[in-house]
Amino acid sequence: MADGEHPRLLGRPGIVLLALFLACWVVQVLALGGLVPLAGRLPLSLYGLYGLAASLGWTAGLFYVQRARVFPPPLRRRLALIYFSAPLALPFLLRAMAPIAEQRAAPFVPLYAVGVYAIFFLVPVTMRIPFRAGRG
Repeated sequence: MADGEHPRLLGRPGIVLLALFLACWVVQVLALGGLVPLAGRLPLSLYGLYGLAASLGWTAGLFYVQRARVFPPPLRRRLALIYFSAPLALPFLLRAMAPIAEQRAAPFVPLYAVGVYAIFFLVPVTMRIPFRAGRG
């Protein structure tokens, strides 16, 4: 790699995961529009949903820290936006698949899942977990 050149913002695995998460967002938007019925398809417990949000946030935070260390600050902000917002599609989609009675009984669950995700995303970002120089 020449001096001043930076690697691509997302590698092949990142592009595949981004496509998966964007597809989840598209399905979520279609469900909000009433085109795709999701309610009642997956009775996932709140414990499972929050566990998924926590592990997804932690993993996305770790991947962001590892990936962002080679980019200048303007590109890091773009990368942070991608790594923070794209994986949130999965908890939202899974919550939309809960039975409608559960969704009405606890309407703030998606907001709480975002909070759990954000906390666990920010832990590795604020701790600046070091990675070996040879990997990446």
